[in-house]
Amino acid sequence: MNLFFRQRLADGDRIEVAGVPVRLRVNSRARRVSLRLDLASGEMVATAPNLRQLSAAADFAQQRAEWIRHQLAARPQPLGLVPGQAIEVLGRPCLLAHRPGRAAFHPAAGGEPARIGVGGDPARFSNGVIRVLKAEALGFLSERTEVHVAAIGKPLPTVSVADARSRWGSCRPPRSRGFGAECEVGRIRYSWRLILAPYAVADYVAAHEVAHLVEANHSPRFWAVVKDLVGDHRPHREWLREHGARLHAFGGG
Repeated sequence: MNLFFRQRLADGDRIEVAGVPVRLRVNSRARRVSLRLDLASGEMVATAPNLRQLSAAADFAQQRAEWIRHQLAARPQPLGLVPGQAIEVLGRPCLLAHRPGRAAFHPAAGGEPARIGVGGDPARFSNGVIRVLKAEALGFLSERTEVHVAAIGKPLPTVSVADARSRWGSCRPPRSRGFGAECEVGRIRYSWRLILAPYAVADYVAAHEVAHLVEANHSPRFWAVVKDLVGDHRPHREWLREHGARLHAFGGG
């Protein structure tokens, strides 16, 4: 009997590290074993490029037990969306109010800040606010996508928003349906939570995904396209690294 036999691990398995569950994940796009905190779910995820390296990902998580504890301790607590609360929409103040009528966004006017009004069952107030924010995110990101696509001379892709767990955006460039066939339109999907970021940061993400219509990688040519669209991208990436967890905390209470 092999005393060093280890139980086979599978994609989606969970192990315990310092009393914390860690989910094991296989991602063929990954270049190496990695460990991260899923901002949306609050779950630690150890990723391997393939099934063979899943045990190495598990070992890596065990070695980073202290880092895991620190990340979980520093994680922002869930923030509910409640009447009277002030949030920021594209960097500008917005007040949440419980009022009769359909849930809607009311732009700033007459010196007053923007408002999101939601009626109905107070217990579902947060859900109503999120619906409005998703609609605002789709409108804004669709408009910025159209602007950046026009700048690079590419066909307009379809745009959608979702509660992405690990990416602020994703892009699938157009694909040919076969010889002589029409090209399938590209698709870009964004995290709706970008509407809670400053205008320039959300606009950078739109430019980033549009740039993937030209270069489906992160090569110097790709970053050159991003620079042509929005200038220096580094402050925006740094803002997301510093404040991204806070954006994911909204609506969790």
